Amino acid sequence: MYAVGNPDAYSDVIVTANYKYSFDAVRSELKGLNLWILVLDTKGINVWCAAGKGTFGTDQLVKQINIERLKQVVNHKRVIVPQLGAVGVSGYKVSKATGFKVHFGPVQAKDISKFIETGYKAGPEMRTIHFTLGDRLVLTPMEINPAMRKFPLFALIVLLICGLQPQGILFKDALRGGLPFLAMGLAAIMSGAFLTPVLLPFIPFRSFAVKGWIVGMATTLLVVRTTAILDDANAPLFALTYIFFPLFSSYWALQFTGSTTYTSMTGVSKEMKIAIPVYIGSLVVSVILAILYKMNQWGVL
Repeated sequence: MYAVGNPDAYSDVIVTANYKYSFDAVRSELKGLNLWILVLDTKGINVWCAAGKGTFGTDQLVKQINIERLKQVVNHKRVIVPQLGAVGVSGYKVSKATGFKVHFGPVQAKDISKFIETGYKAGPEMRTIHFTLGDRLVLTPMEINPAMRKFPLFALIVLLICGLQPQGILFKDALRGGLPFLAMGLAAIMSGAFLTPVLLPFIPFRSFAVKGWIVGMATTLLVVRTTAILDDANAPLFALTYIFFPLFSSYWALQFTGSTTYTSMTGVSKEMKIAIPVYIGSLVVSVILAILYKMNQWGVL
């Protein structure tokens, strides 16, 4: 339970998730008002997806109302729940369990003030989701940041593979052979976590994994064609490049399903069931190709 301004027993209660972007957006849009913010633990997932998964739902709202002893904090019996959380919250059940009436507020946090001023009524414009280029751009850092936190591990693996020689790990070989592929890895992350969300409506197919693969393949082709990265590469390294990096991009594009309103939980579940085995299979194939590449490099093959 958080206080915005100087709320009292008559101030409204806004419900949101502990997804950082959602919480920050709500808090920033409420400046100048006196309200309470009731935060549900959605494990860091946004309201839309958490409502579908069940972590932003009736039971969680009832539990949090009781934990925070909301009846002792406010004198009224109302809470304002985000419109995108409606799929997971039953107003009737919440009211029956706690006595608090659920008002489903607007989609955008910026409309909360107007929603309250109009007597807890939301017009069609407050219920409409546009998800414009600007909306997508704002969310891309939420996808790039976790990808970049894992990049050092990727870099370490690449440098170890490139530097591995029969006599041991050679630092010079690791840098000379590994740096181009580290650049390819960064390009794949940016194509999946940035370019795919930005170009989302214009990339064919509904699947985020397929969209990310298309952009990743285009990025890989562009990098290969504009550099000398594969000029003297053997067949295993050539195959490894065109198998691994487009799918690496695809993987990060698939993560964007957690930030968009384009998808449903059933659609995401179906896509994950197909995509995850493909990723695992491609990783196994990539490892085999990397081994063949090193054996070729050492003259074993």
